[in-house]
Formats: sequence, structure tokens, C-alpha cells
Amino acid sequence: MPAPERIPSRSVTTTSVELLAHGELSVRGRIREASNAVLFCSVAYEGESATCVYKPVAGERPLWDFPDGTLAQREVAAYEVDAAMGWGLVPPTVLREEGPYGAGMCQLWIEAAPDGTAPELLALVDRQEPADGWKAIGFAEVDEGRTALLVHADDPRLRRLAVLDAVINNADRKGGHLLPTADGRLYGIDHGVTFNTEDKLRTLLWGWAGEPLTDEAVEVLDRLATDLDSGPLAARLPDLITQAELTALRARVAGLRTSGRHPAPSGDWPAIPWPPV
Repeated sequence: MPAPERIPSRSVTTTSVELLAHGELSVRGRIREASNAVLFCSVAYEGESATCVYKPVAGERPLWDFPDGTLAQREVAAYEVDAAMGWGLVPPTVLREEGPYGAGMCQLWIEAAPDGTAPELLALVDRQEPADGWKAIGFAEVDEGRTALLVHADDPRLRRLAVLDAVINNADRKGGHLLPTADGRLYGIDHGVTFNTEDKLRTLLWGWAGEPLTDEAVEVLDRLATDLDSGPLAARLPDLITQAELTALRARVAGLRTSGRHPAPSGDWPAIPWPPV
């Protein structure tokens, strides 16, 4: 199958979830860089149309440390949690029982801003300390015997994403999973390895580790805790993740509210995903 043609998606509207859930999917190409089957599709429903990503469950590779459920279910659960938090960091995502290759996840296609047109989010610099406006991640080997400092922008959008990743226990926040758009928004994608009951947080967004959470984040976590206990989210998530994973999710939110700080690497799990981009 040929590589997909890059077609700008229409803007996200209140009908996006309905369109993705009920529209007719037409496969237009395959994204070959992905480790699991990822198909680029068009979707049409009642006069509305868009482009989207479709990840059939049949195309998933089993993971020994994520034995329960599917990657597709976790992708949808990540969207549901983000939607409840109100930050709009995860593109609209639904679980479809039917598709060209069976059940799977369907997510609105987000067109990233062309290279050089959006503020830089990640960089390698020949410094020992980050410059103003940047946060240090760690040192990386760039040539034989030479290292450089890996940094990310001190950007409020990234900081929100760091909180979301801590909540959903994201084990794979790479640079390639960050999509800044031409209108100034930032999206995060690829949330299949999330919600594990063990601490598996692996991310490039460690720059705020140990720092106090923002007042906004504290308020969002307070609302999320209520939603997870007795709100709509409490009713939706059991269809997507296990009861043990839901219990661990509630515990992570409670832990963040108690500490009031961004988490730091535990030392029990590689802190940075590989490859980082």
C-alpha cells in the first residue's frame, strides 16, 4: 500500500467524535514508520468528512508488560481522561467495533505545522545547563565520546502534557509524539502503552520533575478525582481498562494531589524512551 497523502484535516468540531464513530472509513494509505498497523483514512458521515488514523486491533503486536486489553482501548481511555481534564491535548478518539480490518481505534488526523513554522520544543545543545526558556532532560551521546544536553521548551502546553502523562502513566512520550499545529495548539498522540498498574512513566518531559504543580493543574486534578469517583468518567473507563488499572489511575491522581508536585523518575524503570524521537 502506498504511503499516505498528507491532507490537512478540517478543524475539530463538536461533531468529530460522532463522525469518527459512525462515519464510513476508506483506507488511503499506511503509515509505515509505526511498529503496529496504522492506517491513514478518510471518514464521511451525513455530509461531514475528515481524515483520520485507524489502528485495527488485529494489527497490534502483543506486549508482555501490557497483557490486558488492547492498545486501541488505552488510546481511547487516554482521550477520555484528557477530555475530562479539559485540556484538549489528545485528538478526538473513538473505539469502533467495525472497520475495514475489524475493530480498532479511530483518531482525528492532526496536521502538524510545517518544519520551521512552530516554536522549537526539543533541542540538543552544547551546554552544561539549559538556557532561559528551556528545561534540562539529560545528557545524550551524539558522537563517539561527545555528549550534548537534551532540553525541552519551558512551555505551558508541554507542562500540561507532562501532567497528563503522569496521570495516565505514559510509558512512551517521545518527541515524535508531539504535534504542534499552525494555529498554536499542541497535541500528543500514540497512547497505547498507558495505564499500567506499575510505575512505567517514560518521557522526554522531565524538566519540571519535583517542581510544584501549577494552580491550574491542581484544580484540574481535583475535578478529575471527582469524575473518576462518581462522574461520567467512572462509568466510561471500565469498558476500556481493567479494574486494577482504574484503581491505579485513581491512586496516581491522589498521589499527585497529595504531593502537589510533578513526579520524578523512580529509578526502577528507564526514564527516557528509546529512541527519544
